[in-house]
Amino acid sequence: MGSKCCKSGPDKDAQEKEKLKRLHEKRRRARAKAAGKIQAWWRGTLVRRTLLVAALRAWMIQIWWRTVLWRRVLKWRQDLLKIYVIQEEAAVKLQSWVRMWQCHRRYCRMCNALCILQTPEGCFAFQTFRTSDSLQEQYEVVPNLPEFHIEILSV
Repeated sequence: MGSKCCKSGPDKDAQEKEKLKRLHEKRRRARAKAAGKIQAWWRGTLVRRTLLVAALRAWMIQIWWRTVLWRRVLKWRQDLLKIYVIQEEAAVKLQSWVRMWQCHRRYCRMCNALCILQTPEGCFAFQTFRTSDSLQEQYEVVPNLPEFHIEILSV
C-alpha cells in the first residue's frame, strides 16, 4: 500500500521543483510576451502621434502655399484688369479726339467753302455750262452760321 499510494523522497521533490520551474518559465514568457505587446502598442501610438503631427504641419504648409499662389493669381488678374481698363480708356479718348478732329475739319471746310462761294448779296451763284448756252441758278442761303449735326456717342 505504501509504495503505490504515496511516494516520498528525492524524486517527488525534484519533480515538483521541475514543475514549478516550468510554471515560472511559462509565466515569465507570458509576461514578456504581454510586455512586448504593450511596448509595440506604445511605440505604434508614438509613431502615429508623430506622423499625425507631421501630417498636420505638412497640411498647414500646403494651405499657406496655396494661399500664396491664390494671392499671386489674384494680383495678376487685377494687374491685367488695370491694363485692360487703361487701354480701353486710351482707345475711347483717342476715338473721341479723332471724331472731334473730323468734326472740326468738316466745320472748317464748310466755313471756308461759305467764305469762298458767298457773294456780297448773301447768296450762292452756281454756274453750269452746256454746249452753247449758260444757265445760272441761284440758291438763297440763310446768312446765319451753317447748320450741321454732331452726334457724340459714349461707350
